[in-house]
Amino acid sequence: MALKVLSALDTAKTQLYHFKAIIIAGMGLFTDAYDLFCIAPIMILTGRVYYEKEPDSKKYVIPPIVVSTIVAIALLGTAIGQLVFGRLGDKIGRRRVYGLALMIMVLSSIACGFSIGTTRTCVLVSLGLFRFILGLGIGGDYPLSATIMSEFANKRTRGAFIAAVFSMQGFGILAASTVTMVVCAIFDRASNLSANYPTPKEADLAWRLILMIGAIPAGLTFYWRMMMPETARYTALVEQNFVQAAMDMEKVLELPMSQIVEDELLLPIPPSYPLHSKQFFRRHGRDLFSCSFTWFLLDIVFYSSTLFQSHIYNQHLPKNEEMNAYRHAFEVAKLQAIIAVCSAIPGYWFTVYFIDRIGRVKIQMMGFFFMAMVFLALGIPYYEYWDKEINNSKPNKGFLVLYGLGFFFSNFGPNTTTFIVPAELFPARYRSTCHGISGAIGKVGAIIGSVGFLWASNGKKETKEAEGYPEALGMTASLIILAGVCLLGMAVTFFFTRETMGRSLEENENDD
Repeated sequence: MALKVLSALDTAKTQLYHFKAIIIAGMGLFTDAYDLFCIAPIMILTGRVYYEKEPDSKKYVIPPIVVSTIVAIALLGTAIGQLVFGRLGDKIGRRRVYGLALMIMVLSSIACGFSIGTTRTCVLVSLGLFRFILGLGIGGDYPLSATIMSEFANKRTRGAFIAAVFSMQGFGILAASTVTMVVCAIFDRASNLSANYPTPKEADLAWRLILMIGAIPAGLTFYWRMMMPETARYTALVEQNFVQAAMDMEKVLELPMSQIVEDELLLPIPPSYPLHSKQFFRRHGRDLFSCSFTWFLLDIVFYSSTLFQSHIYNQHLPKNEEMNAYRHAFEVAKLQAIIAVCSAIPGYWFTVYFIDRIGRVKIQMMGFFFMAMVFLALGIPYYEYWDKEINNSKPNKGFLVLYGLGFFFSNFGPNTTTFIVPAELFPARYRSTCHGISGAIGKVGAIIGSVGFLWASNGKKETKEAEGYPEALGMTASLIILAGVCLLGMAVTFFFTRETMGRSLEENENDD
C-alpha cells in the first residue's frame, strides 16, 4: 500500500526542518561521544588524585582492573539501553521515549561529577554506578536518533542526513578534549604548582567539572526534542493514524494537505508477523545478522583504539613524573583533539558527502580494508621501528599519521555506515528495535575490544609503564589481530550487507 504522506516524505525537497532535526538528534550523539571519550584524561586525573601515594612503580596509575571496570560498565549500560529503548521506541513511539533518554544522560552526567565521598573506593564505585546509568541514556539515544532521522528524510539524501547526525560524535570527541584542556589549563594557572607538589587537592574538582559540563549541550536541546512531532512513518504504519500523520507533516515540512492526505478512508492493516517469528527471520534475518555482526567487528577495533589512545601513543608524551596532574591530562587531551580535527571529523564529513553517491556497502568495505592496512603497517614493525624505547630514538611522527589515517577510514567507513544501515532496512514497527539489537551487539564488541586491547597489548617487551598487567600478546600481535578483524568485517559486508541507497524505507523492508 503506497500512502500519499510517505510518498511525499520520500520526494520532499530539503527544508529547514531537516537541518533542525539534524541538530536536535545530533546533540544526543554529541553528548554520547563527549561522555564516553572524556574517560581517558579523567582516568589520568583520578589516578593522580587517588593513587599518588602508591609505590613508585605504580604511582599515579590506576590499576588496570579498575580502568577496565569503569570503561566496561558504561559500555554495558549502553548495550542495555540500546535494547530497552530500541524496543520502547517501537512499542510506544519514538518521540515519547526520546526525551527520557536525553534526561537520563543529563542527570547522570551531573551525578558522575558528584560521585559520592572523597575516599578512593567510594568515589570509584559511585563513579562506576553513575556511568552505568549514563550508558543507559547513551544507548537509548542511538536507535532513536537514527530512526527518527531516517523516517523524516527523503530517499535521495537520507544517508547524508543520518551521517550528519552521526558526525556530531566527532565534534563531541573534540569538545571533550577541548573542555579538558581548558579546565586543566585554568586550574594549572590558578594553582601555580611547584615540582614538589604535582597533585593539589583541587585536581579532584577538575575531573568532576569536566564530567558535569557534558550535561550542558544535551540539556539545551531537551525542549526542542519534546516539541518534535512523532514521525509520520510511525504514526501511519504502526499506529495507523493516517490523518494525524498528514497533519504532523503539514506542520514541519510545509507540505499542503492536498498532497499528503488520503483520498479515501483507509482501514487498519494488522501486522502480518510478530517480531522474532520464523517469518521475521526469513525476511529480515540476513539483514539483522549483517548489521549486528559488522557493528560488532567495527566496535572491537574502534573502541580499542579510541578509548585507550594515550596507551597507544604514550611514547609521544612526557614521562609521568615530569608533569603535574593538570599537564598530564592536558597532553593526553591535546593528542585526542589533534586526532579528532585532522582525521576523525574529516572522515565523518567525507561520508556525508559521498554516502548517497557511491553507496553504503562500498564505503563500508573500503573503510574496513584501509583500516586493516593501517593496523598492519603499525603492528608488524612496531617494536623494530615505531617503539622509541626499543630503538632509543625520538618518537616517530609517522606513527601518529598512520594512526590518524585509521580513524579517518573508520569514520569514512564502517563507524558511520553501521549506524546508518540498520535504520533503513527494517519495517517501521521493528526499525528501532532492530537498530537497538544491532547496536547492543556492537557494544559487546566494544567491551571485548577496549578491555581486551588494554590487557593484550602489554607484553614482555613493554616498558615498566605496563606494570600491573600480566605478560600478554604485546602491541604487534594486538594490532595484527585488529587488522584481521577489519578484513573479516569487509568480507561480511561483501557477502551479507544489502545496499539501501536511493530506495525508500518501504522498498528496503523487502516486505512484499
